[in-house]
Amino acid sequence: MAGSSERARHWQYAELPGVDLLRARYVRKTFVRHTHEHFVIAAIADGVEVFHHRGSDQYAGAGALALVNPDTPHTGRAGVPEGWRYGAVYPSPEVVAEIAAETTAIRGTPGFVSPVLDDPYAVSLVHQVLRAADEGNALAADTLLRVAVTRLLRLNGGALPQREVRTAGARIAARARGVLQERMAEPPTLDKLAGELGTSPFALLRAFRNAYGMPPHTWLTDARVRRARGLLDTGVAPAEAAVAVGFADQPHLNRHFSRIVGVPPGAYQRERKNVQDRRGRLLLPSEAWQTQHSQTYGTAEENRTPPSYGTGSGSESP
Repeated sequence: MAGSSERARHWQYAELPGVDLLRARYVRKTFVRHTHEHFVIAAIADGVEVFHHRGSDQYAGAGALALVNPDTPHTGRAGVPEGWRYGAVYPSPEVVAEIAAETTAIRGTPGFVSPVLDDPYAVSLVHQVLRAADEGNALAADTLLRVAVTRLLRLNGGALPQREVRTAGARIAARARGVLQERMAEPPTLDKLAGELGTSPFALLRAFRNAYGMPPHTWLTDARVRRARGLLDTGVAPAEAAVAVGFADQPHLNRHFSRIVGVPPGAYQRERKNVQDRRGRLLLPSEAWQTQHSQTYGTAEENRTPPSYGTGSGSESP
């Protein structure tokens, strides 16, 4: 991986509803513990990503995929000095469930069993989805996304266990989460929250950690960023979104947003606006766009994605 500059683009393609897209190259970037509403399917092109997932560090290198189910706490950082470069798709649970119902025998809510899968072919499929979306090739983008998700579910899929709230601690944690959701902009202290729920601060802290994989204050930051994303999607200015979700000002939103989403809120919102502006129109990459794309994501040689949208001769079918 030549050079040390970090670049990222987080966007949507109007013809792939329910799917977020990302291209990124990170060296010093560190993602704090957070969750996603969607699935994470990250295809590593160069370097190594390390992410803490369910109690241990996971390592995904070139030719491997980092796979995270919705609402699963995880982190992210470079595993080698040169960082890592990857492309990712974030399909919603509804999109994955639809594909699973049509192409697999999984019963119940589908998900990924292992957080890391070595499969260069699936990695190439993910990068081809991103290329097709860039070039406005809706048929290819939709087809390849379905092929990639089907393959990953067949190789590494299963029914996700359904979390049932049984213990008193789990019930208290669920109630605490409800309070924080309702009072996100002005949350109570841990002591006051515990008092409202009839428990002690440390008992609440233990229960919340056990139920959601992070302490209440970390969960609240994650939830604030998630709600801010929704506001930005509707056109709310970043400064207004920051205050609405409980951050002191836009710089605070910028810092937390970048450490969870991977790009600043302004860049995130501009990509959303581009989708709205282009919706319903054929997307063709102009010369100016190609120049910008090259500057942002590197040269064609550096990106090294497959030359066609085919599933590849000699490769196992998904």
